[in-house]
Amino acid sequence: MFAYIIRRIAYAIPILIGVNLITFVLFFLINTPDDMARAQLGAKQVTPELIQSWKEEHGYDKPLFINTKADGLSMLTDTLFVQESLKLFVFDFGFSDAGRNIGNDIKERMWPSLEIALPTFIIALITNISLALLLVLFRGSVLDTSMMIIAVMIMSVSGLFYIIAGQVLLSKIWHWVPISGFESGWSGIKFVILPVLIGIFAGMGAGVRWYRSIFLEQINQDYVRTARAKGLSELSVLFGHVLRNGMLPILTGVVVVIPTLFMGSLIMESFFGIPGLGSYTIDAINSQDFAIVKAMVFLGAVLYIVGLILTDISYTLFDPRVKLS
Repeated sequence: MFAYIIRRIAYAIPILIGVNLITFVLFFLINTPDDMARAQLGAKQVTPELIQSWKEEHGYDKPLFINTKADGLSMLTDTLFVQESLKLFVFDFGFSDAGRNIGNDIKERMWPSLEIALPTFIIALITNISLALLLVLFRGSVLDTSMMIIAVMIMSVSGLFYIIAGQVLLSKIWHWVPISGFESGWSGIKFVILPVLIGIFAGMGAGVRWYRSIFLEQINQDYVRTARAKGLSELSVLFGHVLRNGMLPILTGVVVVIPTLFMGSLIMESFFGIPGLGSYTIDAINSQDFAIVKAMVFLGAVLYIVGLILTDISYTLFDPRVKLS
């Protein structure tokens, strides 16, 4: 297994290089270092000298991909792309264009993101699997048909609608929870309730339908008919056989999501004023802070790759037939 993990890490390096390259290309197609300097300096009349001084201070005076003024290998290495990318691969995120330590910001902001994402993930997972098993138990009934219609309706509505509707109903009209804001510790639970409820409900339609399809595929397998022939009840068959054998496809989606919980939700955090990594990324895009944008995109890619590796490892725990080589 150790050799497999090392090989997967080696495969991940060109993927991360490609992700970083796309980030550079897309960002600098829209923005130029001069535009970034004007946005950060914030003055109405910014002189060319001030712009050049800002670019030299932040390293944006170097060519993007090819340095025609250099010789030999320095044509590629003495560029903005290579020098900034090398720092990312040793997880040195440096400082933002506004002068803040990005590493410290990530450490501080990951906790508010987790306070929202983790309970949403756990409760939604348990709820969706339980409802899916219930629908499989009563498959073909009015309950099953009705719930599938409701699930499709939930999926068909934008998540923004649930956010706005939740804020209007639960905060403005009924005054049950604050409309936005955040506090750390137990006193901040009141700020977490609404985003968590909205996150669970907005993802319920897709989640229930997906888990239901997984369990329905298992319910007609030969091992299920054998279990019924031995006299096991339908509940025993569902929880003892169908659920266990449906864990592999479930793990594919679940384990990949776990590392990305650290990244937060862009829309949710922005609407509820949560100082997490999601709102951190949105603010960086709005202020054209490329140092933060490239750091967050790179970190997101790393976490996703880690999720894929964890998924493969978890397969061996639930299915002895799976061998990593």
